[in-house]
Amino acid sequence: MHTREEKLAAFGRLLDVMDDLREKCPWDRKQTNDSLRPNTIEETYELADAIIKNDKQDICKELGDVLLHIVFYAKIGSETGDFDIADVCNKLCDKLIYRHPHVFGPEAERIEKGEITVDQVLKNWEQLKVSEKGGNKRVLSGVPDALPSLIKAYRIQDKARGVGFDWDKREQVWDKVREELGELEAELNREDKEKSTQELGDFIFSVINAARLYKLNPDTALELTNRKFIRRFTYLEEHSIRIGKPLTEMSLEEMDKIWNEAKKQEK
Repeated sequence: MHTREEKLAAFGRLLDVMDDLREKCPWDRKQTNDSLRPNTIEETYELADAIIKNDKQDICKELGDVLLHIVFYAKIGSETGDFDIADVCNKLCDKLIYRHPHVFGPEAERIEKGEITVDQVLKNWEQLKVSEKGGNKRVLSGVPDALPSLIKAYRIQDKARGVGFDWDKREQVWDKVREELGELEAELNREDKEKSTQELGDFIFSVINAARLYKLNPDTALELTNRKFIRRFTYLEEHSIRIGKPLTEMSLEEMDKIWNEAKKQEK
């Protein structure tokens, strides 16, 4: 691994490269915050994809792409006189120090003694976030509107938990899951699409809540299932091509048999 001096030199090199690109490259020169935003979202998803694949080299590459965007936004900010990369770093450090009084404040001795748990840290983090705006900031106002719905639900629940709005025991959540499933089934039987949609949302929200309580990430879980389904379905499709029989002409029993073969190969 590199020394601290080498890391600082590498970051300085990145800033120099960014300066040259912004000055000399026609494409980089014309970029704005708005034009970069879609690319930033794409790069973030590519990083998330590399992480879930556990591809270390790809993670390194995608981290670089995300870092480029951070430096790019800071460069644009410096040109308008609003902020530069030093402001970005300093604001981040100030926030981290403020939200970690158990590390940088008078409670440091308690953490050395093992008296502060992870749950306490997370709860204090949310409470400190609310107090940063003089108490005017709402607990859920920090959840971005643009987050994907599944991730947003998890963050909403996690933030509510941070101020004590949560089940006393995680096992209690299953009563809520069963309740929401029953309400969904009732509306489906009535064939009321609008109410069924609402109840489906309530049911999914309750399942996400259960995942959170059991410290499982529902977004990761769903993506793993997506990938698993794609692998198995691709196996099924390739089999149909090999035998010259389209999927549309196969019975469900035939497809199930091949599907189970795909499952066995994964073990």
